[in-house]
Amino acid sequence: MGFESGNVSFRLFYLTQQYTSVVVEEFAKRVAPPIEKLDRDPIAGWVGSRHLFDREISDERSIAGPFLHVQLLKAEKKIPASLLRAYQKLEEEVEMKARGVDALSRKAKAEVKARVVAMLQPKMPPTLQSIPTVLDFRNDLLIAGALSDKQIDAFVLYAKETLDSMPILLTAETAAMRRKQVNYKDLEPVVFTPDETVEPSVEGTLGMDFMTWLWFAWEKDGGVYHLPDGREFGVMLEGPVTFFREGQGAHEVALRKGLPLNSREAGTALLCGKKLKRAKVTLAHAGASYTANMDSDFAFRGLKLPKGEQVEDAGKIEERMMFIEFFWSAWLHLFDTFLELRTDSRTWQKTLASMRDWIGAFSR
Repeated sequence: MGFESGNVSFRLFYLTQQYTSVVVEEFAKRVAPPIEKLDRDPIAGWVGSRHLFDREISDERSIAGPFLHVQLLKAEKKIPASLLRAYQKLEEEVEMKARGVDALSRKAKAEVKARVVAMLQPKMPPTLQSIPTVLDFRNDLLIAGALSDKQIDAFVLYAKETLDSMPILLTAETAAMRRKQVNYKDLEPVVFTPDETVEPSVEGTLGMDFMTWLWFAWEKDGGVYHLPDGREFGVMLEGPVTFFREGQGAHEVALRKGLPLNSREAGTALLCGKKLKRAKVTLAHAGASYTANMDSDFAFRGLKLPKGEQVEDAGKIEERMMFIEFFWSAWLHLFDTFLELRTDSRTWQKTLASMRDWIGAFSR
């Protein structure tokens, strides 16, 4: 699913230099080959936003306001695993009869498989996958529908070749450095539970620290905040939720039905030293609501946007990207608020004491 309609899932990538609409030429130079060129080897490259065979990347077709909208296409001919296994077993039986043996060596099986692949692959229809991509000229960001590690690796590679600079995946750690010049390694590991026998986690948990604090702050203060430009918004957390802590016992606990944030199980997870890793987050602003499943690694999943008013393609994508910008801006503003507390030792100790009291009362 792209950015034009429906719910959207994406990651943010920082750009290390500024770009203008001239960069559309670089995307056009790396347009995906025609689908007719697809043979045994996969093909990949950029295509326009209208459809996966849209090889015309230009200002008129790809620029909408301060946004460049394209897709990274990968096309290949895949043989379904079950079909490949069936043909391979059939050919192995034929090969064993021809050789007069009861079993084939590993090398012989590999040769049979190679013949089967060579026979079947040209007959397979193309399998198309794409990563919708928006370059935000104003905020020096790439917004891409790449969520898995494999997708992120492929996307970063093509983006680097196109832009001649390495995009930096936005995580809690990279956002802390970029926005507040805070190196997470300089922060002392934190334990929220009042149980003094629980040791801090060895690995960094900045994103989970933030999400656990956000839950606490929402319940304690009501969840009303203001962006730097004065816009007011409200925040609310709901289930399903996931808690995590590396160590003994269950590392991850997922709570889905009912009211998981008010459940005894949630209190038990916090008391055991677990932290909030994923939750459904709703932001409300100017009579509209935005809802997404948020990860502690700052992956935006299934973001539901307001309906909007634009109907033309260019106006619609620009409007929806502005909605998306509001959500990630508000999310990172909340993270900035957390970082200001986290790096002020006196205020943080007071906040930490309040959170431990909250968890102690919550778990009873």
